[in-house]
Amino acid sequence: QVNLVESGGGLVQAGGSLRLSCAASGSVSRYGMGWFRQAPGKERDVVATISASGGSITYGDSVKGRFAISRDNAKNTLYLQMNSLKPEDTAVYFCASRRIGVVKFDNWGQGTQVTVSS
Repeated sequence: QVNLVESGGGLVQAGGSLRLSCAASGSVSRYGMGWFRQAPGKERDVVATISASGGSITYGDSVKGRFAISRDNAKNTLYLQMNSLKPEDTAVYFCASRRIGVVKFDNWGQGTQVTVSS
């Protein structure tokens, strides 16, 4: 497994945008990847997932049309473009990876805080 390090979080006003990055310590070309988030007192929820090739993408219902996941396998980096941010998007955002053919994400970064003020 590779090490995953998130960056790009911060404080933004409602309606604003942020771009998160997740840098891997090695090749992730054979891993499906995803973004998840956890707000205080709540369970960790899926934000978006992307297949190893990038050809298959899914989004959580609450972020559809506002967030976009992408990956650059040449740079071993995963991205999450977040637009039209809302206070309810406030959470710690984690990136994660899973091997091809495995359902469960089993490798996690340490997370980056995103805070959206109203």
